[in-house]
Amino acid sequence: MKISVILAHPNPDSFNHAIANTAAATLSKEGHTIVVHDLYAERFDPLLPANEIPRETSLPPSIARHCEEIAGANGIVIVHPNWWGMPPAILKGWIDRVLRPGTAYRFAETDSGEGVPLGLLNAKAVIVFNTANTPADREQEVFGDPLERIWKDCIVSFCGVPVCYRRVFSVIVTSTKEQRTVWLEEVRQLTLDIFPPT
Repeated sequence: MKISVILAHPNPDSFNHAIANTAAATLSKEGHTIVVHDLYAERFDPLLPANEIPRETSLPPSIARHCEEIAGANGIVIVHPNWWGMPPAILKGWIDRVLRPGTAYRFAETDSGEGVPLGLLNAKAVIVFNTANTPADREQEVFGDPLERIWKDCIVSFCGVPVCYRRVFSVIVTSTKEQRTVWLEEVRQLTLDIFPPT
């Protein structure tokens, strides 16, 4: 399988990087073809210019490559921290510029503005790994876990992917080395459960 790993964290020593590296190494070892994009390391430009909004437009080569890769992926792994109940801005910009009409979704010819999409992505599943510094019960009770709605309902199902599995690791700031080792083992197992060896 072709699997895209998208990482959004500015610190190369972060646990997010450890998650992405573990997922990519595990999947590669099991015979999958992996493409990793560390958005900060690549200095991905998150700003969507007006001339990219129309469906039929000429895209910059780097954005066209991202679109081609994500359209051809059989699976997707997203790794990012929970910042203000949202993905980091660089990842939101990636969503805006790459999960675009004609690549990730389209609207029916009969659509008259109601905006019911037809998903175009080939991926069979998306795994979203999040880190957080809010305990799970507080996240749910106080904030309602907005990332759950954003990823499952607003993005993944919108783009036609039937399975979205999300795992949150918290509380990162107080976690021990032993706890992180256990979590990384969980990352290995989850990636294999969702994307079995070829």
